[in-house]
Amino acid sequence: MATYAVNPDAVAHARSMIDKRQYVLDSDWGEVQPDAAAQNAYLERHSWDEYAAWHLGLTEGANDETKARYAFGYGDLRRVHRSGLIACVYRAAEWRHKQVELAAHELLQHLDRVAGIE
Repeated sequence: MATYAVNPDAVAHARSMIDKRQYVLDSDWGEVQPDAAAQNAYLERHSWDEYAAWHLGLTEGANDETKARYAFGYGDLRRVHRSGLIACVYRAAEWRHKQVELAAHELLQHLDRVAGIE
């Protein structure tokens, strides 16, 4: 099973986007998460560092500047999705990636505070 480190740049990026209110509160993550074509189109116009900022996990042992390196996407490459953060918490918890789970959970709590969700 792959192991993951938390991507601190992605955590900072997500927090910044939340603080700027660049988020979606209600979405179907299965419908809005970027598919391979959307990711490729994004990479044609953006750097790998910008792509990495949309992924809370870094796959240990995978080469930088490959899609395999970046895991636990939380947004649509434009905005943070609450459903994306929930998916990250769930998947990380399911596979016992505790540090990614905690990072995603903290971001979800931050989003809820900013959005006024009680």
